[in-house]
Amino acid sequence: MSGKYKTAVVLERRELTEYISEITLGLADGSPLPASRAGAHVEIRFGGQDGRFLRHYSLIGPLGPADDHEAFWRIAVQRENRRRGSDYIHRHFSAGTNVLISPALSPFRLTSDDGPVLLIAGGIGITAILPMLRSCVMRQRDVHMLYVGRSRDAMAYVEEVEALGGDAITVHDATALCGRPDLDALLAQQPPDTTAYVCGPPALIEGTRQAAQRLGWAPERVRHEIFNAAHKAEDRAITVQTRSGTQIPVSPGHTLLEALEAAGAETFSDCRRGECGLCITPVRNVDTDIEHRDRFLTPDQKRSNRQIALCCSRPRSGSIELDI
Repeated sequence: MSGKYKTAVVLERRELTEYISEITLGLADGSPLPASRAGAHVEIRFGGQDGRFLRHYSLIGPLGPADDHEAFWRIAVQRENRRRGSDYIHRHFSAGTNVLISPALSPFRLTSDDGPVLLIAGGIGITAILPMLRSCVMRQRDVHMLYVGRSRDAMAYVEEVEALGGDAITVHDATALCGRPDLDALLAQQPPDTTAYVCGPPALIEGTRQAAQRLGWAPERVRHEIFNAAHKAEDRAITVQTRSGTQIPVSPGHTLLEALEAAGAETFSDCRRGECGLCITPVRNVDTDIEHRDRFLTPDQKRSNRQIALCCSRPRSGSIELDI
């Protein structure tokens, strides 16, 4: 186990919606956790002494504009309809549960300038966007925000968002408003040089990127974060074979990286989100096409199926032989 992890404990659990629980975490030795930057996330290992699950969760921070620094970290977990990490949390986490946590990680962050900001959150993506909203409000930065959800009852922190942002907030209840928001119109209304930050389902992120492209926005003006890139409902059990011939089963809900680590294979990783490229590994043979879910390999590299990001990508079925 990497020395970067510290033992933490669940301090409190609060139900936000039918499927979303808020969890507050503190260090087991009682020392305070440091304040995190808006958009930061934490790696959490849980599920037994060896931490068989590893998941990333955004650090939400204080919920109001006047709140002082909190000595704990706040996350919110949406329960998925399959027995994976989020299901384990919802079934087993309560006050006193021990977990392992990494330092705060910040690949998805606000720019340091004072330019206008557009925030777009979809569903549980609010956990990354809410602290950005708070930062903009406290800095009196020009900000507008769209919060999209299936229904208002299913949208975590919707009242806190409206209290923070006031008239700058648009809540889009997809059920009440009969469909998706008009992203082209939203982006067209923004001041020049606005930077958009979007977090939520892939369709929302891709829709925002396409709308920005149609309007002539530079690509760097749309920054995004995707949740659960490593897991899909249709994933199947597969087998990974190492150079030595060792065969390791990989169940749905676990990544190749997690399975290899559990088996004691020597691997390298950092972001575990398909962004940094450190876990990219040569492929010696694969039964089927690889579903590449990373944002590091080029389209040509993905089509060749000669490399794979262990942290998030996997064959569609069968087995894969790695040069590891």
